[in-house]
Amino acid sequence: MCYSAQVWADFHKYERLGGQMNIQAFVKLVGWARRQGNWIKTVPKATRQALAQAGDAALAAMAAEAEQEAAKAVQEDIDFQQQRLDKAEEKLASPKPTKAAANDKRIATDKIEAGRGKLASLGKPASADGIDRIWPGHFAPVLMRDPVTGERVIVPMRYRCRLPGWTEADEREKPGTYNARRDKLTTVWRKLLGSRHALMVVDRFYESVWLHANQQRELVPGEREQNIEILFTPKPRQELYVACLWNHTEGEGDDPGFYSFAAITSDPPHEVAIAGHDRCIVAIKPENIDAWLRPDPKNIAASLAILDDPVNLYYEHEIAK
Repeated sequence: MCYSAQVWADFHKYERLGGQMNIQAFVKLVGWARRQGNWIKTVPKATRQALAQAGDAALAAMAAEAEQEAAKAVQEDIDFQQQRLDKAEEKLASPKPTKAAANDKRIATDKIEAGRGKLASLGKPASADGIDRIWPGHFAPVLMRDPVTGERVIVPMRYRCRLPGWTEADEREKPGTYNARRDKLTTVWRKLLGSRHALMVVDRFYESVWLHANQQRELVPGEREQNIEILFTPKPRQELYVACLWNHTEGEGDDPGFYSFAAITSDPPHEVAIAGHDRCIVAIKPENIDAWLRPDPKNIAASLAILDDPVNLYYEHEIAK
């Protein structure tokens, strides 16, 4: 099942926790996303907007240009689909209409509608609170400690960790590494535990669960499994400091390399379990932030103790709209 969350997507918010923006890392992200043509696909709107208003003039200009290029690409696709639609309608109005033309009309109509929706979305400002939703594969600001200087820094990381030694093929084979299970930390995640710790600040989180599990029943004969999405919100409402592990993949050729991360999850509290989900993010106590970001690789037990003493929370849940 896929986990997503409402996070601090505006890097300025992490400055409250003493983080300084790693400008070089953000410049690399913007340049890479522009070349790949996935600026709006992989970077949340709040982050895109914050970068376009960044204090660094060169970075702000790059982000603004990336936004303009993305809008231009969407409009070009709309124009292409409109031509496709016109040809299809012309064929359908002829004495010999074809199934292919009908199919082209359907596809072009859907893509034009989707493209116009994207343009409309691009024209709207991000949420004023700087919070946005991320999915596995998205890049978002994450707080970490610089291994060289020891200072807290804000780095854009992809939400799906590429483990040390992994290739892109390895990642495709095992795409679930946005979730670092508590019971796998000393095995699967041992090369990152105790050395590469980070924090993601979450407002609430979502999970896909099976409908029958949410309804606390077994499947009836002939019934197929059906996904629904559940929104979990902490009560009382508060910011959650989610423990994460990160890695950096070195670049090759024109690829500048990238940071990636996973959120640590553990067994769920009762109210999450009865909603149909078997995992829950680990929100650490504010007083443990510094210790988490400054782990002692010779004292793994201390890091695990922080995870095993999370904030005591109750999560309200509802079916996401």
